[in-house]
Amino acid sequence: MHLLTLLVQVAVVLVAARAVGLVFRRFHQPQVVGEMVAGILLGPSLLGWVAPGLSAWIFPPESLGSLGVLSQVGLILFMFLVGLEFDTRLLRGHGHTAVVTSHVSIVVPFFLGAALALFLYPRLSDSSVGFTGFALFMGAAMSVTAFPVLARILTERNLMRTRVGAVTIACAAVDDVTAWSILAVVVAVVRAGSAEVPLWLTLAGTAVYVGLMLTVGRRVLGWLGSFARNRGRVTQDLLAAVLLFLLASAWTTEWLGIHALFGAFLLGAVMPRDHALVHGLTEKLEDVTVVFFLPLFFAYTGLRTRIGLVDGTEMWLYFGLVMLVAVAGKFGGSTLAARASGLGWREAGALGVLMNTRGLMELVILTIGLELGVISPALFAMMVLMALATTFMTTPLLELIYPSRLIRREAVGAADGPEAHTTLVSISLPSSGPGLVRTAAALSPASRERRIYALHLDRVAEQRLVEIPPERGPEREAALIPALDAAEAAGFEVRPLSFASRAPARDILEVAHEKGAELVVMGWHKPVIGRGILGGTVHEVMRTARAEVAVYLERHPRAWRRVLVLYHGGLHDRAAVEMGRRIARREGVEVDVLRVEGSEAGRETGPEPGWAALAADGVGPRTVSADFPEDAAVEEARRGYDLVVVGASGAWGLELSAFGPGGARLARETGASLLIVRGFAPAEVARLRREEKVEEAGAA
Repeated sequence: MHLLTLLVQVAVVLVAARAVGLVFRRFHQPQVVGEMVAGILLGPSLLGWVAPGLSAWIFPPESLGSLGVLSQVGLILFMFLVGLEFDTRLLRGHGHTAVVTSHVSIVVPFFLGAALALFLYPRLSDSSVGFTGFALFMGAAMSVTAFPVLARILTERNLMRTRVGAVTIACAAVDDVTAWSILAVVVAVVRAGSAEVPLWLTLAGTAVYVGLMLTVGRRVLGWLGSFARNRGRVTQDLLAAVLLFLLASAWTTEWLGIHALFGAFLLGAVMPRDHALVHGLTEKLEDVTVVFFLPLFFAYTGLRTRIGLVDGTEMWLYFGLVMLVAVAGKFGGSTLAARASGLGWREAGALGVLMNTRGLMELVILTIGLELGVISPALFAMMVLMALATTFMTTPLLELIYPSRLIRREAVGAADGPEAHTTLVSISLPSSGPGLVRTAAALSPASRERRIYALHLDRVAEQRLVEIPPERGPEREAALIPALDAAEAAGFEVRPLSFASRAPARDILEVAHEKGAELVVMGWHKPVIGRGILGGTVHEVMRTARAEVAVYLERHPRAWRRVLVLYHGGLHDRAAVEMGRRIARREGVEVDVLRVEGSEAGRETGPEPGWAALAADGVGPRTVSADFPEDAAVEEARRGYDLVVVGASGAWGLELSAFGPGGARLARETGASLLIVRGFAPAEVARLRREEKVEEAGAA
């Protein structure tokens, strides 16, 4: 029956973790914070309080041993991945600021935690726990920073390439190593009275083991890196060998009396930093650890967390004191140290907020303390609440101190001047980049200097233990390399931009505004049949951009030889004709303009384009009459054209819609590439916004 119960428990935990995690992501919190909260909700603090019968059926006390073992296996894998992410290259190049801040962000919280122990020991502990072990543990628990969660926040907030991000990640790496070293000493001291291995052997054996891992072990593991590099991947045999090393290292440190998790972390830290090995191991182990094992650990922690123990004014005052010491030590100490070492107050405050993130690393340390009996269940509950609160406050405080707009402005830079025609090209897939930058170059007016920016946005979707790319810049962003290579081969310059994004449409619009773009070029990559070309992100950009927008649907990679421009009337068709004029100036390109006239009721109004100027470029419009302009356009487009340029208007079945039309006939029924143009006028943008509100109200 225990197996059946365990299967039910795992299913309930996974559903709760994903559901609550998704809710927290909606509030711009790392998903792991929601998963931590889900674990608390499944324990006696909520489920056991609201539905004690259901809680007893799902989590009977006699079955929790199996759940605990699974969570410990998950923690071993997790700590190995944390050690694998630790890279000494993070510490290079940050000089005095990183050194000072990292030391202060450990020393100040440690001593404040130890001082707090003087007050809490007689009130929340007893004589079965030595004061020395209690004080050392409180100091270590206050010193830790959640390295994986912090790396995730830095990536999402586009801080990884800023000075603040670089210094923060270096300090967090040092903090983690130091905190775990202190914790190893704490565990050895606490276990000394009851362990089979005497304290002197624990300390000496640990020193010898660490020395062997840093010398002989690193050399042996280097062979694994060479093997992965030669094979180009991590094979199943190689993965099995690494897991055996992991189990052996965890067993050794557990036998020495300093906990198995320390051995897992140490093995990850000394693994060779060969890209093929690190990337392969992370890819194979990360998802199952994050999605399966960590939620089990959070649930197991939640089952042992009784927030009801923090009862009464006195206990909540103790919790307030714990929060005050935690924030003052980490946030206050890190901020003042960073300011004293050269950072401005805004940057120093952002660094302090980030270093105050404790996350699941705090839960790991607290779990060890509870298992050892160093802290009582009541203090455990207070510290768990502190870990959740300090992690949850990171994102809103960071937005207050260092707003996203300032970070984005720093990453993107200001406009380079009004004298050049600036085009922003949004590139999602590497394969679409060459076609989009060539299109941008073709649509730049010949009379002005050309400036093109290629933007790639990394979508923030999943909670992962992020592998931090060393000094990766936008010019080395994989999605932009084909576009940059194509531009270089064609003899024009493209400037790369890249950062993470939760709202791609919003960020495209803001980058276009910051750079003073007059044209935004986007691509369409999904199947046309049954999908709206002008829906989703494309729709949002077209609806709001204070610039012309061109959406390019590439059906073939060949150069344009015959181009068809369609005109029925109105702002967008006039913009399409202007784009046709620019293309017509390219050598070897033949441009035809088809002017479709229909009934006055179906025709858009507005001034006619400059037909004389068009004729001067060798392009004369041909006029046809049709009751249904879209039919005439499809018929003409089938006559061997490479590209069809058309305005985003109802005449061609291309109305802008919040929900997207069912797919344009011009794309479905012809083999030509399609360039859909939305002209820009402030009044037109305002009209589109009003129409969308009416459409959304009707859909509701």
